[in-house]
Amino acid sequence: MAEVSAGLGTGRASVAAVLDFAWTAGEFTATEAMAGTSLTRSTTIDAIDTLLGAAVLRELPNARAVGAYRSGRPARRFALSPDLGAVVGIDAGDTHLAVTVADVLDRTLVHHRVEVDPAHSGAQRRRTIVEHVDAALAEAHVSRDAVLAVCAGVAAPVDRDGISPPHPDGFWERTNPGLAEALRERAPVVEIKNDALLAATAEGADGAAIGCRDYVALLASERFGGGVVVDGHVLHGAHGGVGEGVVFDHIVGVESASGLRHWVQDQARAAVEAGEVDADGSIGRIVATDRVDARLVLTLAASGDADALRVTERVGAIVARIVGVLGSMYDPARVIICGAVAESIEPVLAAARRMLPAELHLPAPELLASTLGAEVVSVGAVATARKAARERAVPLLAEQRLSLRA
Repeated sequence: MAEVSAGLGTGRASVAAVLDFAWTAGEFTATEAMAGTSLTRSTTIDAIDTLLGAAVLRELPNARAVGAYRSGRPARRFALSPDLGAVVGIDAGDTHLAVTVADVLDRTLVHHRVEVDPAHSGAQRRRTIVEHVDAALAEAHVSRDAVLAVCAGVAAPVDRDGISPPHPDGFWERTNPGLAEALRERAPVVEIKNDALLAATAEGADGAAIGCRDYVALLASERFGGGVVVDGHVLHGAHGGVGEGVVFDHIVGVESASGLRHWVQDQARAAVEAGEVDADGSIGRIVATDRVDARLVLTLAASGDADALRVTERVGAIVARIVGVLGSMYDPARVIICGAVAESIEPVLAAARRMLPAELHLPAPELLASTLGAEVVSVGAVATARKAARERAVPLLAEQRLSLRA
């Protein structure tokens, strides 16, 4: 509410209160707004009229006009204007790029996902991201001046100014190649966030953490990285590094931030080399191809294949060790495995759940697979962009329109 009031200027707290109410109210009457804001009736009506004048609210046909009128004077009904503008969510992964254009409430207008070359330079990545954003806006028939907020998720820590710190190998700078500056002209509000942090936002808004105040969203497909929520607050850190994957390099028995896809491949090979599975069996034949398909291994395990289950038992021990460390550090109620791998990871999680209690002294967190799939970061980016539009961009838009009227 404080940010909304700041956007609307001094003396307009009542307008800010009604605007804040309107975001979640859907269609509403002045009486409902009065009850929801604790304002007097006259103050509520004045605030509604102000927002109507700024074209932020629209008045709907009354009950008589839509055939629902019975007796008495029909109440005026209002809702947020449907053409306030759009938001853009970006998932700028190391090997993929997803761009989503959406309205400010609940509708997706365009969603594109393409593969990108991880060998591209920072300049090439920046150019590719901007080009795909512009192409998605064009397809959605959204002009640049109608974009209220942009949020991009990157595989790097990001500070509050949208800048990633230097990485020893230059990876973070290439992953976040000055995106805050590159996207600045495309919206009044631009936010660059760590991808795991956005995954945590997505799980809290639309996924397995709804109603949970303490959880970790663990991006786990290509590399491990955690988005951490404690007491209902997303943890960030001075450089945006809370949950950064380098910690997994230092965990005995893990010693790598490589994601679960790589661990399934490595442990399948290790099981064959150790003689734990028959070289002529299902896993042995997969390993003999020199290109281990992790999804196939997990599918075989889900079907009850004994050799595949031995592999998932190995991987489950690694996951249990990782979750045990996260559980000891952050004391979450849930740890949610996120990313494309989550769709088939249940055999690994079943093994990890059995081993997890021995990995920490605190009660073991609930270990779940995300239902948001490969688009979890996109979901979080759009949710974050909508929040920025609600709290900052739309109040600023209302202020500008009211100033023009004055």
